[in-house]
Amino acid sequence: MRVRRGFVRGIMWVPLILMLAIPVQAATLSGRASTVAEWFDTAEEETALPFYQYLQFSLMDMGGKGYNFKAYGRLADDLQDEVDIDSRLYYAYVEKKDLLGRLDLRLGRQFITTTAGASLMDGLRFDYRFLDNYSAKLYGGGDVTYYENYTFDANGVFGVELGGLVYDEVFGFNLSYLQKWREGVLGQELAGLDLSYDIDGKLWAYGEFQYDVLSERMSYALTGAKYRFDNSLSLRLEYLYSLPVFVSTSIYSVFAVDEYEELLAETVFKISPSFQSYFRYVHEMYVDFEDADVFEAGIEKLRTGRVYGYVSGIYRLDEDGQDLGGVKAYMNYKCGSGFSAGMGANVDVLERSIAYFDSDDSEQDETTSTRLWVDAKMELTKSVNLEAKYEYIESDLYDYYNRGRVRLNVLF
Repeated sequence: MRVRRGFVRGIMWVPLILMLAIPVQAATLSGRASTVAEWFDTAEEETALPFYQYLQFSLMDMGGKGYNFKAYGRLADDLQDEVDIDSRLYYAYVEKKDLLGRLDLRLGRQFITTTAGASLMDGLRFDYRFLDNYSAKLYGGGDVTYYENYTFDANGVFGVELGGLVYDEVFGFNLSYLQKWREGVLGQELAGLDLSYDIDGKLWAYGEFQYDVLSERMSYALTGAKYRFDNSLSLRLEYLYSLPVFVSTSIYSVFAVDEYEELLAETVFKISPSFQSYFRYVHEMYVDFEDADVFEAGIEKLRTGRVYGYVSGIYRLDEDGQDLGGVKAYMNYKCGSGFSAGMGANVDVLERSIAYFDSDDSEQDETTSTRLWVDAKMELTKSVNLEAKYEYIESDLYDYYNRGRVRLNVLF
């Protein structure tokens, strides 16, 4: 176990060592630094004052073409000590492009995403391109999702993906396989397949499928098609199936879980270069609750000039007695080239927000019904801008609360 901890800690140091070892006279540095101050009310009616310092940068062609280093992380603290907010390293890796011609190598902390699953990984990844239209991906390392204080304790993730374009590049596919280990035990074993088919830019059919090998059942499916007519009209039909997948060592894995299904139909009509209208219908299917039908119709002003905005009406029909009619509206106006301001309202509209991978520190699972906000952005220089937003929110967790946020971005 100590050997494994030492191995992963060593891997995490490699990107920094390589960055220092490779001459950087010819390197190109770019990125963004963001200072964020936020405040909101807690459930105990106290005021939290989170403060974040984000830094994201890329060091390209370090002493040689294709040798790059990329990193993104933050320092964070609540100045009032009301909520727990962690500093985070989202990714930090060295990559070599076109190694041996068609091979790309990436080493360090990185985000892995395939149809079979996703993970934040400390490890090694290979991407190989062959036969012009095909590619293969192989990766393995420690699964950061299961770390405690960034130590490695037999929590690994390993996977492979193979994909390509065939039939004159109109049909694409990706096959993927992923394993996640938890404390030395196989926690998840998933297989994925995604397909896409494009005919003359008018018909686009697609599908994503995930199979839980350990449970021997389909865990996710998304399939649909979009067609663009010649008269500025497009139609989209979609089916979604979702069944939660828990780690085999989790107590939740022994309980029955409910599946969720959804049917969606959407039409969009381009009225003019500046306006389009849309209608959306969603049929939500539950196991323990009555199905629900959600209708939305609206019009959108595209950003062809100074004004962008939209307004729509929403009606949710639920036989359990939770019928709800609401409205969404937003307008943003650009004053000159350096300042824009907007205001919006989502009133009596059910919206759910989940912080995947604990990537932010607001409530991990929050359902809101009303949200009113104003926002603004000012370009101080070409490389410095200031953003601000104030929100009034009603949710199931709170009667209501307020949230404010100010962000200073510096590009370099």
